[in-house]
Amino acid sequence: MAVTSERKVTNSEEDFADFGLLSGVLSAGLLIATIPYVNSVNYRRGDVLGYTAIALSALLMFLGVRSYRENSSGGRLSFGRGLAVGLLIALISSACHVITFQVLYFKVFPNLGDKYTACMIQRAKDSGASDQKIRQTAELAERLKRLYDKPATNAAVAFAEAFPVGAFAAVLSAAILRRREISSEN
Repeated sequence: MAVTSERKVTNSEEDFADFGLLSGVLSAGLLIATIPYVNSVNYRRGDVLGYTAIALSALLMFLGVRSYRENSSGGRLSFGRGLAVGLLIALISSACHVITFQVLYFKVFPNLGDKYTACMIQRAKDSGASDQKIRQTAELAERLKRLYDKPATNAAVAFAEAFPVGAFAAVLSAAILRRREISSEN
């Protein structure tokens, strides 16, 4: 009798991957939907759409943790286990967000940093800021552009945009969905 080292994937691992990828695809898709706003001086709609994408994809954390509770842990879920499931989903989703942003920034719109810098300065001017405030905004925008122009810091900033929202959603989901005992009422 031969012993195989083939590892069977459990339902819970499939849930992590499925909900993480679904959340990531949603985030990436809505991030791609910001493309029409790239050539606009007013990035506000693109900003709103981008952050809305992150928030909507975080809602899938709740569904993923619930699916894990119902399908993989017999209806029981501790806060710690729910948090772990939610954080794994958030990591996968955030990775999708980072990859999409990297492709958009470096391949699709290689001059995005320059455009966003100009947008930040224009926003300061439009708000009636003083010349000193406009200069400070221009300096900040240039520092941010230098950070974004480096792939490692670009990835870190993109991750820092998406992951905290996912982590918050994971904590909230774990708290709401925890269940120590299964109700015998049916």
